[in-house]
Parts: sequence; C-alpha cells; structure tokens
Amino acid sequence: PGPLRRIARFEPRRRARLGANPIGVALATDEAFRASVADRVRESDPDLCAAVDAGDVPAAADPVDVAALAYLLRPDGWQRYLTLSEHAVASATTSRAHDEDLARLRAELEETKAEHERELKRLTTRLDAGRDEIRLLRGRIHEERGRTRRAEELVDTARAEAERAERRRAEAASGHEAELRRLRGRLADLEARVEAGRRAARSERGAETARIGVRVDALIEAAQGLRRELALPAGVERPADIVAAGHGTEPAESAPARRDTDPGLLDRLLAAPQSHLLVDGYNVTKLGWPELPLREQRARLLAGLAMLAAQVRTEITCVFDGADLGGRVPVPAARGVRVLFSPAGVTADELLDELVRAEPAGRRLVVVSSDREVAAAVRREGAEPLDSAVLVDRLVQQRRT
Repeated sequence: PGPLRRIARFEPRRRARLGANPIGVALATDEAFRASVADRVRESDPDLCAAVDAGDVPAAADPVDVAALAYLLRPDGWQRYLTLSEHAVASATTSRAHDEDLARLRAELEETKAEHERELKRLTTRLDAGRDEIRLLRGRIHEERGRTRRAEELVDTARAEAERAERRRAEAASGHEAELRRLRGRLADLEARVEAGRRAARSERGAETARIGVRVDALIEAAQGLRRELALPAGVERPADIVAAGHGTEPAESAPARRDTDPGLLDRLLAAPQSHLLVDGYNVTKLGWPELPLREQRARLLAGLAMLAAQVRTEITCVFDGADLGGRVPVPAARGVRVLFSPAGVTADELLDELVRAEPAGRRLVVVSSDREVAAAVRREGAEPLDSAVLVDRLVQQRRT
C-alpha cells in the first residue's frame, strides 16, 4: 500500500519500532495486503501455518506467534487464538512480575540479613565495651567504698578529738572566767587608787602651773624687751631665704590661708609643724603639662602652688633650672611661694640639694621630684622625697574643686 512504501525502506528494527501502527492499520483495512502478507508467511513457516489452519497448534509454539498467524490466515475460529494469546501474555506478564517481585524480595531479604548481621556485630561490640566499663566501674566502686570507710574512720577520730578539745576548752574557759573576775577586782582597786592619785596630783599641779605661768610671762616680757633693745625685725629669716639671697633671688610674700577639706598624701606629709615643701619645677611641669610652652608651664605650676600654700599653710620653695635662660626670667606672682632659678653653672638639682642641707636637723622637708638621683640625695640628708605625679594629682584635684 502507498502509506507503507516509505516504511518499507526502513531498517528492520526501525521498521518494527516506527511502523507498527501504520502496518497494523493496513492489515486491518486492506484485505489484499493482509492476504499478500499471509502468503509470504506461509512460505517462510509452512509447518506452523498448516498447524494453525488445521486447528492443531503444537503446545511448544509461542502463543503470540500463533495469534499473529491466526490474525493473518483467518482460519475458522481464529479469534480464540487471540484470546489464548492474551491469556498467555497476561500469565507471562504476571509470572515475570512475580519473578521480579520474588527477586526484589530476595534482594531485600539478603540486604536485611546483612544489615542485621552488621547491627548484631555493632551491638555485640557495644555489649563487650559495656561489660568492660561495668568491670571498671565495679573496681572504682570498690575503691570508693574503701576510701569512704577510711574517711568515716577519720571523721570519727576527728569528732572524738573535737569533743576532747571542747571539754578542755570549757575547763580552760571556766578557769579564765575565775581569773578574769579576780583581775577585774584588782583593776577596780587600782582604778580607785589611780583616781585618788589624780585628785592629789591635780591639787599639787594647780600651784605648780601658776608658778610656771609666772616664769613664762617673765621670759616673754624679757624677750620682747631684748627684741626692742636690739631693734630686731618682726619676721624670722628662714634658711631658704639665706640660700635665695646667696643666689640673688627675692622670695615671694606669704598669703592668708584657708583650711584644706580633702587632704591627700601630700597634705599628710605637710601636716607636721614648720614643714617645708621644695619643688623641682620643670620636673613637675613636664610631667603634668608637657604640651604647653615653658612660660605657661611655670605659670600653671606657680598658680597651683599658691593655692596649695594658702590651704596647707606651710613654707613652699619652687626651683627652676635657669642656667640656659640667659638672665633673669619674668615669673608671675605666686603669693606664699618662694621662686628660685639656678644660676649659671648650677643645676636645679644642685640648688635643691643646697636648700635641703641648709635646713636644721629634725625639720620636716618634702622634696617633689621624679629624678631618682635627687630622691636618693635628699633622702641621705633626712628629707622626704615625693614623686612628681603625687603633686600633679593634688593640683589637678585642687583645680577641679
């Protein structure tokens, strides 16, 4: 037929795959084409075709092939071959499905068995490890029980010792209370005697105090008369004034003071009567305000020292190194602060040492400098060295308040 001519040129496997439907339609609608195909089939397999025509198909014949021949040859009752073929195909399909299911189930069974064997091995390994751990824990429990028994024995021993110590303490406390009562009696007796002695001393001291007062008044009047007779000045010259005069520097005047309300370390050092504070000026300013020019550093330090002098009411001397300044340096007024510049050929450290050595023994001298050599030198002379940071902190605190 015309629709099959193109398909006839295909390679056999391609023809079976792509031409099945057109060939099936042609066989169903074109009797001549079907008869021609049947003749060709009779030539290729005459025995099987004869068996189909006779209705005596061998049992070994493929049901699908028998059904195809019956469809082409159209013997009497050829439809039953189609039915038998359908049943055979269905049975074969079911059998193949069953075989595939059986093979799949067998594979799953084998996999399950293998998994069970692996799980059994893993559990066996864990069981062995658990048994080993149980044996180890039993050994530890046995050791801990032994330690517990020994600890309980120690506790019993300590408890017995504590009870004995408590009995001894109670006995000692009873003895101490008795001794304390006896001592309190003696103390009351001694206090009565002391009070009697005090009353007697007060009566005697009244007369003696009156006699001493008369002598002190006489000495004061004699000293005042001697001052007037010798025309002595009212103020007392200090050792630092003598050193300052030797270097041609005039000391500043003192200013009225007010009591400090928050004394720190420096205040405690200067609390001694007639104390003298000596300050290494540039050593302090270069620590506290290094970013400022020297003139502003000096001004800020002297302003703070003036406020400090007014608070602690003590003598203050501030020494600056003036060897490289070329003559007298203008200094802002700082009431209560003596300002000295070292002359040419003399450093500020040497001037500080000279000021310390000029003071009398026993006077409280506080030298502020972070220079270790200065601190060691003034300590040998009996002065109290103090780090510059302490004075800077004191002045900063003072400025804030």
